[in-house]
Amino acid sequence: MSKFPSASRTSVGSADFKARCLELIDHVKESRAEYIVTRHGKPVARLVPVESEQQGSPLGSMKGTVLKYARPFDPVPATWSIENPDDGA
Repeated sequence: MSKFPSASRTSVGSADFKARCLELIDHVKESRAEYIVTRHGKPVARLVPVESEQQGSPLGSMKGTVLKYARPFDPVPATWSIENPDDGA
C-alpha cells in the first residue's frame, strides 16, 4: 500500500503538512496530485503542480513586432545631437 492516497485531490492538516512538506512536494511533482491544506478543518492553502511555461528560443521571439520601414538606410529627417537627444523632429 502506498504512503499517498490515490485520489488526485486530498486534504491534509497543517501539522501533517508541516511534517511531510518536502515529501508531499515530491509527490505532487511526480504524480501531479493536488493537496488542500486545512487548519482546524477549514481549507487555507492548496499545493498544486506548476504549469510548465515553454521557454522559446530568443531567436525569432520578436518576429512580427517591428513595424515596416521602407527605406531603413535613408538619413533620419530630423537633426539629432548627443548633447540634446530630445531636440529634433
